[in-house]
Amino acid sequence: MCRLKFHIIILTIIVLILIVSLPFLEKNYRPAAAATAGISLTGSVQTDFPNSITFKIKAQSDSKITQLRLHYTVDHQNFASVISESWAQFTPATTVNTQWFWDMRKSSLPVSSAVEYWWSAVDAAGITSETEHATISFDDNRYKWQSIIESPVTIYWYKGNLAFAEALMSAAQEGLQRIKNNTGATPEGNVRIYIYASAADLQGAQLFAQEWTGGVSFSGFNIIAIGVAPNQLSFGERAVPHELTHWIVGQITFNNYGAGLPTWLEEGLATYGEGTLSPDYQTALDYAKENNRLLSVRSLSSPFSAVPEVAYISYGESNSLVTFLIEKYGKDKMRQLLETFHQGSTYDAALKSVYGFDQDGLDTLWRQSPGIK
Repeated sequence: MCRLKFHIIILTIIVLILIVSLPFLEKNYRPAAAATAGISLTGSVQTDFPNSITFKIKAQSDSKITQLRLHYTVDHQNFASVISESWAQFTPATTVNTQWFWDMRKSSLPVSSAVEYWWSAVDAAGITSETEHATISFDDNRYKWQSIIESPVTIYWYKGNLAFAEALMSAAQEGLQRIKNNTGATPEGNVRIYIYASAADLQGAQLFAQEWTGGVSFSGFNIIAIGVAPNQLSFGERAVPHELTHWIVGQITFNNYGAGLPTWLEEGLATYGEGTLSPDYQTALDYAKENNRLLSVRSLSSPFSAVPEVAYISYGESNSLVTFLIEKYGKDKMRQLLETFHQGSTYDAALKSVYGFDQDGLDTLWRQSPGIK
């Protein structure tokens, strides 16, 4: 009886030892393949603004690497998240060093655009791996930028004193208030305004800039770039609210149909947002009225002429058309018109829906208004 009790005690001790040791055995004696299998991925990024972004990757595995893909998405206004994929070129091996070169001559990005990216890999054994998501900003590091902030605007500049930047900020805030008062339009989110020290510097920040480009609004990116020398402050005080208007109107009218605004409405609102019409545009408009050179509203729906004299008339007339609509029919109608374009409406259909006349009807009514006849 004592011997039986002794055996039971010994058996109990053995069972307890096995129970305590089991986690240790599981942790330290898994199959070697499971413990060592996997793909090591190490990446880096090199930017060359405004020309390119180079995404580099080093991949290592026990089996040959057979696939390497870069996945990326650009932060801009869109109805759906769009993830692009690019396949790196390489010869399969257990260690691979390769890259994907984003040539901005094919699809350029504005200054400070944010790109989220990650790599994925597959080896010959069918093992997959993916890096963590990272974000790169496509910055213009050729200049030492300073910045000031007054919500929703951040102004970046590199030439000129603080008073210069503050004057541009005042113009921005006044422009936002003017746009709100006269059209009912208010911005969503924040905007970054990059002030280049000259038109040449601005054009150098864009691969396909026109030689006359003095400012541009990348509405979907919430980015504006303008060329303003410190001794051209008066130009900057007009250009900043002009481009801000483009930004806000672009937000309001963005749609999934690719439908835009007639050029006369877009540029008319932008010049209206400046507060007073540029003397050059006013002189050209007066000349056109006095010499029967006014352009039809329908012709102003298309991009303006590259001929300076005709372009000035186009800007002046567009401003007059928008002023006519706002002063005669009110800001609520103008906001309704912008919302109608947001639905993807055509030019004539939008005007008819809100005002009861198409572009030809607007042309007739405008020419009969006191400011024109």
